[in-house]
Amino acid sequence: MAQRKHLDDFLRGRIIGRLECGHTQLEVSEELGIAQSVISRLWQRLQDDGNVSRCYSTSCPRVTTPNEDRYLAVTAKRKRRSPASDLSCQLSSATGTTVSRQTVYRRLGHIGLYARRPVRCVPLTATHCRLRLAWSREHALWTPQQ
Repeated sequence: MAQRKHLDDFLRGRIIGRLECGHTQLEVSEELGIAQSVISRLWQRLQDDGNVSRCYSTSCPRVTTPNEDRYLAVTAKRKRRSPASDLSCQLSSATGTTVSRQTVYRRLGHIGLYARRPVRCVPLTATHCRLRLAWSREHALWTPQQ
């Protein structure tokens, strides 16, 4: 799989210039060696916003890499009962990346591993409790034969 590279301002200008001169998106993609979908998105953004500069993310960068996420998943599957804080310590000792318990919890949640305990029984409502008590009072004096 090819490494993703961002277009610099000069290359964006060249692409837009050629498109405005009447070249097709396919011609420009073949000339510059860039995927046609990238050129199409750039042209569409120019038509919509009038701006082709990169949109920078305002969110925090991810602390863990995809390899570290896989390591967490494998470790959690091997040791099903270990808490997120222990997994955080194991990741720190294995890779040197320090992450919080909450980060480990979120990463495992993304792949479907949750620390949920199964319900042992159906919770009783007030009506259920009242009906059970009434039944037990009715049958309190019954003999084993009845």
